[in-house]
This record gives sequence, structure tokens and C-alpha cells, in this order.
Amino acid sequence: MSISPFAKIYLAGHRGLVGSALLNKLQEAGYRNLFLRTSKELDLRRQADVEAFFEREKPEYVLLSAAKVGGIMANIAAPAAFFYDNLLIQGNIMHAAYKYGVKKLLFVSSSCAYPRLCPQPMKEEYLLDGKPEPTNETYALAKICGMKMAEAYYQQYGCAFLSLVFPNIYGEGDSFSLTSSHVISALIRKMYEAKINGLPAVEIWGTGSARREFLYVDDAADACLYFMNRLSGGEILNVGAGNDVSIKELAELIKSVVGYEGSLFFSPDKPDGMPQKLLEVSRMRESGWSSKVKLEDGLQKTFHWFANNYHAAVKDR
Repeated sequence: MSISPFAKIYLAGHRGLVGSALLNKLQEAGYRNLFLRTSKELDLRRQADVEAFFEREKPEYVLLSAAKVGGIMANIAAPAAFFYDNLLIQGNIMHAAYKYGVKKLLFVSSSCAYPRLCPQPMKEEYLLDGKPEPTNETYALAKICGMKMAEAYYQQYGCAFLSLVFPNIYGEGDSFSLTSSHVISALIRKMYEAKINGLPAVEIWGTGSARREFLYVDDAADACLYFMNRLSGGEILNVGAGNDVSIKELAELIKSVVGYEGSLFFSPDKPDGMPQKLLEVSRMRESGWSSKVKLEDGLQKTFHWFANNYHAAVKDR
């Protein structure tokens, strides 16, 4: 059953990469009764504040994309913050959604939750079959807890909570911080600044052999709305592009997009992260959804946005 355009929808994390794309998608689809709060207006780590918000506003549907996110460097530097913030954010929202009768909740999860040495491509049933990748262990554990909490509230209380597991998401409006961004935005910034400053080479962490799957942010937002309207609750579903590239191949693609003519060198003393993260998406495709934006096209869109918004994109980063 499709969600009425008049339904009261709370979008948690509307200023983040996925959240901002979701906000655009909801508005384009005609949803106007949207509830939005910045982190300054509502600290999602404070249970009493979250419950007061739910009691006052009584949202009917919740899209939970709010999270503390970052790349390998950020995860290594702040494991406690990634654990604490994410556990509290998702826990407080899910419990309040149960307590105040939310009709359906969608939790945005990550392929980081799969074991480090998971068989490829990664099927939904492989969750918890092994240890997570050490470089983002606490973030992975928090995402596992979120998915299992949604599943538990469905099993015990009949709450229509569901989880979508995404690969690396990228696109316009992403963080381009050199200390906390993900690989695509970090490489775009590094190569662009090397180009405009005439630098002869760019360093890239790791060996370049690790393989990653990437999904353009507008595709991710489209999938959230699609499955929010179609799934009934209790599901953990992989949503991805269905293909991957090595970090070396990715770097060469970005080099071409940016127009950087210098050299790329890899630092094998730096961590690669998981050897491969490719989602098995047969259930997704059987449900009738597939991604639309090819990696090369998405990289072009992301780079052009970054170049046109350079000073804002790197401000305080």
C-alpha cells in the first residue's frame, strides 16, 4: 500500500547525504507533511527529547537515515563516537516509534555490517557469520544492532520496521573532508586540488586492490521510497548496483573525470579495509527495483557539483 501524500513523515537526518536526497525525492513525489529537525533542534542521542518529539508530533512514518558516518581514517580515529552516537540515535528513534504507534519505519544500513571475509557477493543471510572489518568495527556493530533491533521489534511487537543495506553511497552534497570523507569524495578533492595546484602526484591509501560497490545517492533515495511503499516489515534487504570496481580502477575513473594528468601512487602500509564488498541483490531485483545511474555518470555529476561549489564544499573541512 502506498503512503498517502498527506501522511505525517519524520525524516531523521535530512541534512546528511542520503537524507537530503530523500527530502528532495519526497518533495518531488508530492509529500508535504514532513517533519524535519536539525541536530541542534533535536539531539537524537537524548532519549527524553526524542520521546517528547514523538509524543508531540505523532509521525505516522519514519525514514531513519540519521547516523554518524565517515571513511576509514575517521572510523580509526573515533571508534567510541561511532559506536555511541549510532547506537543511541537508532535505539531512541526505534523505541519511540514503537511507543507512539508509528505505522512503518525504514532503517538505512550499510554493507559494512557484513563480515570482513564474507563470501562474495554477500547475501542477507551472511550477516553475523563472521567478524567485522577491524577498521570500522564499531560502526559495523552499531549497524548490525540497528537491523537486529528493527527485526526484534517486528517479532515481539509487530512493528513494521524494515532495513535496507546499501553499499558505498556517493553524490552531490557529500562530505569532502580529507579526514572523514568516504573514498570517492576524498579522491575527487585530492585530484582536483592537485590539478589546480600543479602537483605531480596524488597518494591513495592501501594497495588499490580492494573492491567496492558504489550507489549514486539519488538511486539510494529512490530505493528508500520504493521499498517503504512496498515492504511490510521485518525485512533486511540488500540494495545495490550489482557490480563493483577495484579502488585502483575507481581512481583511474576519477582521474579521467577530474582531468588530472599527474601520477597516482598507492601506500600499501595504509589499510585497505575489507577485501571486497559486493551485495547480492537478487531479492531486490525480484521486487522490481534496480539502480539507474551508472558509476561514470554519477562521478561526473558529483565532480561537477564539487567543482562548482568548491569553497563551500571544503569550508571548515
